[in-house]
Amino acid sequence: MPSMSPDEIDSLDTLRRRIREFAEARAWERYHTPKNLVMALSVETAELLEPFQWMSPEQSQHLSPDQHEAVRQEIADVLIYLTRLADLLDIDLLDAAADKLALNARKYPVEKAYGNALKYSDYQND
Repeated sequence: MPSMSPDEIDSLDTLRRRIREFAEARAWERYHTPKNLVMALSVETAELLEPFQWMSPEQSQHLSPDQHEAVRQEIADVLIYLTRLADLLDIDLLDAAADKLALNARKYPVEKAYGNALKYSDYQND
């Protein structure tokens, strides 16, 4: 198996470690508090909205190469801040996602959720 190049990231653990090393090399740990990271994450998610502003739903599914790259960059920012936050709070992202998917499966059973966008509380008592 070929060895991974220094720039490749093949897992969330590798990403977490690379982000931590990036921050440590710049002495940014003091800025990377949960509060600051959540605020930065909020800003980045807002920036992810910008390429889609004023698009129709159909247009949002057919991005130009430049629009696609802009979205790609913003998604990367969101992932980086989210991964750093999870690292600081000792949250395993994959475990958290698996737990949340299991919870959502209970809240949104196929027989009630199929083909609609209702919130679970709108059909819970059916």
